[in-house]
Amino acid sequence: MPHAPRGASAARRKTALKKTGRKSVRRKGAAVTIDDVAALAKVSAMTVSRVVNGHSKVRDATRERVMAAVRELGYIPNLAASSLAAAQDARIALIYTNPSAGYLRELLLGALRGSARTAAQLVIDDWDELDVGGERKAARALAKSVAGVILPPPLCESKVVIEELVSAGVPVVAIASGRFNHDISSVRIDDYLASKEVTEHLIRMGHARIAFIKGHPNQTASARRFEGYQAALKDAGIAYDASLVQQGYFTYRSGLEAVEHLLSLRKPPTAIFASNDDMAAAAISVAHRRGLDVPRDLSIVGFDDTSAATTVWPELSTVRQPIASMADSAIDILQRAIRRKDTETKVVVDHVVAHQLIKRDSVAPPVGAGTKPKG
Repeated sequence: MPHAPRGASAARRKTALKKTGRKSVRRKGAAVTIDDVAALAKVSAMTVSRVVNGHSKVRDATRERVMAAVRELGYIPNLAASSLAAAQDARIALIYTNPSAGYLRELLLGALRGSARTAAQLVIDDWDELDVGGERKAARALAKSVAGVILPPPLCESKVVIEELVSAGVPVVAIASGRFNHDISSVRIDDYLASKEVTEHLIRMGHARIAFIKGHPNQTASARRFEGYQAALKDAGIAYDASLVQQGYFTYRSGLEAVEHLLSLRKPPTAIFASNDDMAAAAISVAHRRGLDVPRDLSIVGFDDTSAATTVWPELSTVRQPIASMADSAIDILQRAIRRKDTETKVVVDHVVAHQLIKRDSVAPPVGAGTKPKG
């Protein structure tokens, strides 16, 4: 990208300050100061300081106005002026063990964005090979070196990890847990409603033989998605058929195995609802290998709206779970909890964010359907 002329940013700053009706007292060539940002945003310098340092007691509208001014002026906070204690307080860990590369990518993007925005130190570690004892030992050691922890699935379901961190007084935020745990904060969607909505969409399209691939049994979100699927069938008067349900583990390979079984049934399904995009992408692969047209011969839907949903053909209809935004929000919740520790007031937050059904090209009415789709 071509760079703007050297004097362009200074000109923008001068114009911005004129709009506020206040004069700049900076010498020519001086760096942008916190006072410049305050003048443009029409707030005090103290408010700017609170925003750039991730303080919780700032209105959302004010925060957005300040950050817009920061971006416009190219203001860079002097982080070197922060004390060592403050830097330690902002040390946040993201611990993961997740088989989906697409999910992990979104998670890391959001956490990195949030840490950069709030000047937090982000520590990232993989506990994929740890057993229960190993998780307990790792959590105990982690509690001594960080001020807050983000736990995505399946670690957000680990009783030993949560127990160790909570007992050590370390604030924890679970991302995408199926149910709220009163000991820790969480950022999640309503998996039950999202799954019910997907299944209802398939039913409205004319499908009655709808297969379901479960997520990993070590996550409550998997159970909630299965419950939503069952509820939609019941509400529509469609009998539950256990032969149309297969166990998956959120991996592409588990999706391949589940779909091979489903399409080998004497009466195969006309639609498959997989509990994540990786398994849904596997379903498309198996369908193509068997000479089936998606969606004419078989409709397929996924869950999460990760990169896997748009790197297959046809692109997947799926549930958009805003994973990156959820991780970003988790950073804010932790920053508030970290600053609140000195007040001895513990506040546990259950932040339920909106999901969205994304309709793409992988769903159509079943062949020979006699009714027009209702939606």
